Amino acid sequence: MSEIHETAVVHKNARIEANVKIGAFSVIGEHVIIENDSEIGSHVCLDWVETGTGCKISQGVVLGGSPQVLKHKDCPSYVKIGNNNIIREFVTIHRSMKENGATMVGDNNYIMAYAHIAHDCQIGNETIITSYAGLSGHVAVEDKAVIGGAAGIHQFVKIGGLSMIGGMSRVVKDVPPYFLVEGNPAELIGLNSVGLRRSGIPPKVRGSLKKAFKLLYQSGLNISQAIEKIKKEIEDVEEIKHLVEFIEKSQRGVIK
Repeated sequence: MSEIHETAVVHKNARIEANVKIGAFSVIGEHVIIENDSEIGSHVCLDWVETGTGCKISQGVVLGGSPQVLKHKDCPSYVKIGNNNIIREFVTIHRSMKENGATMVGDNNYIMAYAHIAHDCQIGNETIITSYAGLSGHVAVEDKAVIGGAAGIHQFVKIGGLSMIGGMSRVVKDVPPYFLVEGNPAELIGLNSVGLRRSGIPPKVRGSLKKAFKLLYQSGLNISQAIEKIKKEIEDVEEIKHLVEFIEKSQRGVIK
């Protein structure tokens, strides 16, 4: 049975499933689904939001607000959040600017206080988005990426899986998977060795990724030449395939 504080305002059409807790003075709009075993803190505002099971949403969070786009014409759109996400105090996530579109957040993410995720972002699984980080519209973040505090991510940037962005970085181009970037503007500084090790990536694969990094950024080759050399000289494991495919498909170009 759900526990809804007497001061909370819950629209009659909102769907609240079993074992949900809703704190004091929270406002739950008409277009909301909150699945089982989720906790909503006090002073939370939700509308046009669907959450999965086991989510913990702290006080002051606002999810499903209108996209910050000057020419936006109001239309039905959503924020869709997966299972077991932790969303800390005063986080804001805006719904899509497209009719029936969705800003997406996967499973098991940790989004820290005051972070902002703009319209149409696509967040994978097991990411960490640190306090005050700001993601502009249409940013894509792959699984297990870490975004440092107060980092600013330009619209349409793609952040590769198991990469790490240092705090206060300004990111205007795509961040390849498995690498570490920082600075203003952000620059690639090496392999995310700690993250790879913690995620159980075998030493042999980490060695292959280190070779790929050297070819891409320390060999004097341009990106196309380095990619061809990686294909010829480094064992074709899944992580190398993903790295090569990510760079080849980049629309904005990758960080140098």
